[in-house]
Amino acid sequence: MARKAIAAIGLAGAAAWTWPAPAPLAPSIAERAGIQCRLRSATGVALTFDDGPHPEGTPAVLEALAAASATATFFLVGEYVVRYPEIAAQIALAGHEIGNHGYLHRLLLRRRVSSLARDLDAAYEVIAEATGRQPNLYRPPYGVFSSGALELVRARGWQPLLWSAWGRDWRARATPDSIAQCAARRLRGGDVVLLHDSDHYSARGSWHRTAAALPLILETVRALDEPFVPATHST
Repeated sequence: MARKAIAAIGLAGAAAWTWPAPAPLAPSIAERAGIQCRLRSATGVALTFDDGPHPEGTPAVLEALAAASATATFFLVGEYVVRYPEIAAQIALAGHEIGNHGYLHRLLLRRRVSSLARDLDAAYEVIAEATGRQPNLYRPPYGVFSSGALELVRARGWQPLLWSAWGRDWRARATPDSIAQCAARRLRGGDVVLLHDSDHYSARGSWHRTAAALPLILETVRALDEPFVPATHST
C-alpha cells in the first residue's frame, strides 16, 4: 500500500508539473493557464522569430523585414547573444521588439526551478545589456512550459507568449513554399506567427528557407490589409 501511495504522489506531482506543456497545441489549455497565443487586439499580425541571434540568418531576416517596412519580435537565446552581441544590437536598432527565449535552449520540463531561475535571470541580463531593451516578453524553448516555469516568469512580471500560426520552418524537409503556405494558412488579424531566424537548434541551413519564404509571408499579410505589429500590440 505504501508503494502505491508513493507512486500515486509521484504521478500527481508529475501531472501538476507538466499540465501546461500541451498549450502550443491545445488552445483550451493555453487559456486555462493564461498563456497568450494571439494578440490582445484583433488588428495586425505579429511575426516572431525564435532562436537567434544568428550571424547569417538574423541579418537575412532583418533585410527582408526592412524591405517591407515590417516590424517583428525576436525571442533571443542568451548563450548566442553572448556570442553575437552586435547582431542582437542590430535587431533593436532596426526597431524590432526584443523577447527572452532563455539562456540555454533546453526543455523546461527537465529543469529544476532553481536552475531555471538562474537561467532566466542570466538571459534577461545579457539580452538587456546587448540590446538596451528590457526583454519582458518570454517564450520557452519549444513552446513548452512547466508549471514551475510559468510561476517564475509571472513572478518576474514577464508576459508569457506562444503563437497561433507557424511555418514549421525548422524541419529538414521544409521548403520556402511549404513554410509560407503553412504560416499563411487561415491567417487573420490578431495572429502571432512563429518562425526562426537561426538553425542553432534545427535542421542545418533552415534559416535560408525561412528567409526565402519571408517575402511570400509578408505579401500575404499585406493582402489581408493588416499592419505588421510587435507581439505586445494591444490597440
